[in-house]
Amino acid sequence: MSQQHQDLVNRDRKVTFHASTHLRDFAHGDAPGRVITGGKGLNIVDKDGREFMDAFAGLYCVNIGYGRTEVAEAIYQQALEMSYYHTYVGHSNEPQIALSEKIIEMAGPGMSKVYYGMSGSDANETQLKLVRYYNNVLGRPQKKKVISRMRGYHGSGLATGSLTGLKAFHDQFDLPLAGILHTEAPYYYHRAAEQEGMTELEFSQFCATKLEEMILAEGPDTVAAFIGEPVLGTGGIVPPPEGYWAAIQAVLSKYDILLIADEVVCGFGRIGSDFGSHHYGIKPDLITIAKGLTSAYQPLSGVIVGDRVWSVLEKGTSELGPIGHGWTYSGHVLGCAAALANLAIIEREGLTANAAETGAYMQQKMAETFADHPIVGDVRGVGMLAALEFSADPAARKAFDPSLKVGPRLSAAALERDLITRAMPQGDILGFAPAMTATREEIDEIVARTRAAVDQVTDELTREGAVKAVSA
Repeated sequence: MSQQHQDLVNRDRKVTFHASTHLRDFAHGDAPGRVITGGKGLNIVDKDGREFMDAFAGLYCVNIGYGRTEVAEAIYQQALEMSYYHTYVGHSNEPQIALSEKIIEMAGPGMSKVYYGMSGSDANETQLKLVRYYNNVLGRPQKKKVISRMRGYHGSGLATGSLTGLKAFHDQFDLPLAGILHTEAPYYYHRAAEQEGMTELEFSQFCATKLEEMILAEGPDTVAAFIGEPVLGTGGIVPPPEGYWAAIQAVLSKYDILLIADEVVCGFGRIGSDFGSHHYGIKPDLITIAKGLTSAYQPLSGVIVGDRVWSVLEKGTSELGPIGHGWTYSGHVLGCAAALANLAIIEREGLTANAAETGAYMQQKMAETFADHPIVGDVRGVGMLAALEFSADPAARKAFDPSLKVGPRLSAAALERDLITRAMPQGDILGFAPAMTATREEIDEIVARTRAAVDQVTDELTREGAVKAVSA
């Protein structure tokens, strides 16, 4: 690292509180830092000019790739005209109107209005408030509990961190808050010993049965909503088992429970459909969007409100007056301008179709390369989402001892090869979510660098006695 780069990192250590970081190690120089200065396509560049292939598109969000000057131009032109005015009490701006029309068109039948925020976390906070308001208006003040899933990810706030079903987001924060529950994860690979031998369809029915048992134990008149990602994201990049969403929706319909589809990762083409809900036949009452909405060129999130909920919201304000919810930056004009430019690129360049076609190639290439690898327990994914899960004994689905830190070691070995992957929490899992612009040649390069990294760590683990000496 050059002295100029090192000086910037040292300044950063003194003043910045970084997300998802070992605070002590970073502040005292015992964890690495890096200053990113730009990017193009799938690649980012640091202060020294070192180029990395980003196989995770930032945080699954830079769907159109880095360096798209047409989005920057749209933001710039809008800023010249107007950079901000609030959207309270009926004020609007032209980009917000055009964007809302586009989102409702893409979302399809049954969706009515869009409410805007800045991140997926604040959008799911809005969802929780709407669920409470909805049931208060309907005279059901006891119907407020929300069921999420273990290993689900829905944000990092107090309420949204409670919805998240990952240990690191609960420990030391006194979460989850009361009224937020977690049911079985649709994680076929991680099924418990008593589910051994179940088909995917049988496991899906098992998940639906566990959900129904929870609803009945809590009391159906107390359960208001269920929230789920079409594909589990941060919980391990896990596509649902066969028949899962049909079985879950049958239970929700039976007990009059709202369905919130968290489309923050899947939305706007990443898995080869405009929304994950379309891909899996999900008919939500509310949809959460962010990330791919702007490809992260500006912060912007949204809640798409379905007709069923909207009619009750209207009734509520007729009886109670203006709704008591708002963010300063709701419908921010620069975010809306960026989103319109981003969605135009996705449509013009056929990136959703590319996510389906090149994504299928990525799934095939991952399976061919790793299916018989001695430490790879599972190869899974859909569209431009993929994961490798590592195991000390793949046949028995036996996890590595957490002290070995296999996932972080694999991610570090990939980084040595200028490849960015993501070590996922609660397991030894490498995640992949390349930009939707990725070509077959770029997928080949991602897989080749990953194979070299996995082989390196396998050799290390073999020497340490953590795995049997079997040639890969």
